[in-house]
Amino acid sequence: MRDPIPPKSDIDEPKWLLPLIDVVLAVVAFMFAYIIRYELQILRSVNEPFFSPFEPYAPYLVIYTALLFLSYQGSRLYKNIRGRSWLEEVSIIVNGVTSSTVLLMAISFVTQPLVFSRLMIIYVAAITIILLSLARMVRRVIYAHLRTRGIGVNRVLVVGAGDVGRAVLRTMLARKEWGYYPVGYLFEEPGNSSVDLGRIKALGRIDRLKAVLREQAVDTVIITLPWAYHDGILKLVEICQDAGVDVQVVPDVFQLNLRQVQVENLDGIPLLHVNGYAPFPGINRLVKRAVDVGLMVLASPVLLVLFGVVSLAIRLEGPGPIFYTQRRVGENGREFDIYKFRSMIRNADDFRAELVRQSGEDPRHPKIKNDPRITRVGRIIRALSLDELPNLLNVLRGQMSLVGPRPPTPDEVALYEPWHMQRLSIMPGMTGLWQISGRSDVPFDEMCLLDIYYIENWSIKMDAQILMLTIPRVLFRQGAY
Repeated sequence: MRDPIPPKSDIDEPKWLLPLIDVVLAVVAFMFAYIIRYELQILRSVNEPFFSPFEPYAPYLVIYTALLFLSYQGSRLYKNIRGRSWLEEVSIIVNGVTSSTVLLMAISFVTQPLVFSRLMIIYVAAITIILLSLARMVRRVIYAHLRTRGIGVNRVLVVGAGDVGRAVLRTMLARKEWGYYPVGYLFEEPGNSSVDLGRIKALGRIDRLKAVLREQAVDTVIITLPWAYHDGILKLVEICQDAGVDVQVVPDVFQLNLRQVQVENLDGIPLLHVNGYAPFPGINRLVKRAVDVGLMVLASPVLLVLFGVVSLAIRLEGPGPIFYTQRRVGENGREFDIYKFRSMIRNADDFRAELVRQSGEDPRHPKIKNDPRITRVGRIIRALSLDELPNLLNVLRGQMSLVGPRPPTPDEVALYEPWHMQRLSIMPGMTGLWQISGRSDVPFDEMCLLDIYYIENWSIKMDAQILMLTIPRVLFRQGAY
């Protein structure tokens, strides 16, 4: 069932609020720095002749805050840019504080005040960076919370169903905190792309744009058509502008991931330099493998206890093997046997095809709701994902990772479309973006979009976030069956 469309609602943040917060925090930083330097006298004591009240620093405080404001205004820190990371904001903050501090020091050399502590100004700079960075982090947390409640959500229509269009869709699905909600997509030609992508509806051909804008109350249109549609793109842009809808165009650089493109400047002429970026070169694979093994070693005492408890519960329930093996497809199509705790009756695989037919479930989806083959113990361990603990044996053997796309069965792969095969380009994992986005409630096409996003944007930080978010998802049994 499709999720309800969030209400069309904006986060009404006055344009003056962020600059005001920065000014207030800069004043607080100056006061803290004064207390640290003159009252607490940390690092270096102040001799009596050099002690100063706060008043002589007041003009420098005004100059400092003014320099910060001008710097951040020029670097567009106060412009609300969706998708800009916290680290990018911190980088702008650091650059602004550094330049403002240097200018303030230069002014002190020119004015030659009777009492002026350059150490205190360094304190001011450090405290300002900390306070402004924390303020941006708190703001992001508040925005993410509001957007999960439908406030500030931007309803997006994607025009184009090619590789670039799917890249846009999977990014919006994976980064929900950015506040983009895909109401659907329009396709170029009928037939091959006129199907829903999970809960993302196919709303017709691109000639229906005007009607769809009205029907779906679209806020933003993102056009991802190939360059061959140049004339058509201009017409689509005109339609969006006439309807008062924000329109953005993604440059189709030979269907390449943006990480393969480096933007250079030739005296104002933009040049796109294409390189052979690969998300998992040797060093990344080595780091990922080291993290997998290291975490398993650290968690081994708890894992051994869980293995023992689950094995005993399965044995006490009745006869049958404790472990279950199944053929799965791993990296680049290589097959392997996956290990799990048995959570179903014996010979359960013999009934799968008939159950899929009766339930009407997507045969490419790994699980079936209300599966009658599951045992009593099986329902408990599947709800908590304890049935997948033996996957750790596959991780030790180098067939799986802790984080990555879930490995499908050969029967499921036989039903894949060509673009689905991208999820098999890396080592599969025990958990992934699909798990923290709803587990088995996520339709197959959406799961593929999330997996491909993970492959194209992998980092140790992303793996850490997925592992931490997996724990509450499992404990609250979201999408488990």
